[in-house]
Amino acid sequence: QVQLVESGGGLVQPGGSLRLSCAASGIIFSSYAMAWYRQAPGKQRELVATITSVGRKNYADSVKGRFTISRDNIRNTVYLQMNSLKPEDTAVYYCNASLQSFSSWGQGTQVTVST
Repeated sequence: QVQLVESGGGLVQPGGSLRLSCAASGIIFSSYAMAWYRQAPGKQRELVATITSVGRKNYADSVKGRFTISRDNIRNTVYLQMNSLKPEDTAVYYCNASLQSFSSWGQGTQVTVST
């Protein structure tokens, strides 16, 4: 059974940093593309960053230069390093694993950027 467990969310002041983690089990992690999405209250879920099985990365324009996605295929974990956080980054952040037509989601972790 596939399981994705996010951690690392919390409350941070504007300009601060957080690192999110997503630990995967039940899949051959190295074969999967991994991604982070987020959903703010009253808004649709949006793609934040992706990393392919071979390490190619892509970012939403809104986070380019501030966020970094990475993966550790030994620890079966994907990370999202978030720097220079802004109030508009406040959302529930979700981890996603995908391979061909298969897609699985984590439960999400709340990130709140506020004074």
